[in-house]
Amino acid sequence: MNEQIRAREVRLVGPEGEQVGIVPLERALQLAADVDLDLVEVAPMARPPVCKLMDFGKFKYESALKAREARRNQQQTVIKEMKLRPKIDPHDYETKKGHVVRFLKAGDKVKVTIMFRGREQSRPELGYRLLRRLESEITDLGYVEAAPKQDGRNMIMVLAPHRAVKASAVAATASRGAPRDRGADESAAPEADETAAAGETAAAGDTGTAADTSGE
Repeated sequence: MNEQIRAREVRLVGPEGEQVGIVPLERALQLAADVDLDLVEVAPMARPPVCKLMDFGKFKYESALKAREARRNQQQTVIKEMKLRPKIDPHDYETKKGHVVRFLKAGDKVKVTIMFRGREQSRPELGYRLLRRLESEITDLGYVEAAPKQDGRNMIMVLAPHRAVKASAVAATASRGAPRDRGADESAAPEADETAAAGETAAAGDTGTAADTSGE
């Protein structure tokens, strides 16, 4: 940036993205000083390197804001687990179903496990019917992502929230705000600037060179 640039000449891009052309480094530095901006290499591997006139402090601040917003809106897949017995008590069933509903509303997937013991292992249809019952009672919130499958002494089914339900959960989380991330204040590399691609393309024309938590 600025006097740290070592090239003798640069392909200059104006503050609004306009192509100025190839100019000597001294001329580019003078133009930057005239408008009180920084001269920043956005494509140092191009020949000649591409530089842009910009307010680098403002650029770092805006880049940090964009990175923080992207992290806040990022959809993370979480798989919760709910374990049931094939002969579960009606009250216990309603309680555990409530947990499944809460997980789905939060945008999380749920692995529902039916645990068979002793002679129950000879009655897999009991677990299958229980899973199908649960499926029918949460259709407004989710769907079966992985159908019931016997796995040793257990039978497993995976439920996932509908896209609209997950989107609502993500939006609700974003509206509550996220803790400040100090790492977000670190600047992104200037190469991420959109003008880099334009500059490199132009340079190539001249030289032919392109650069689960568990829930019981």
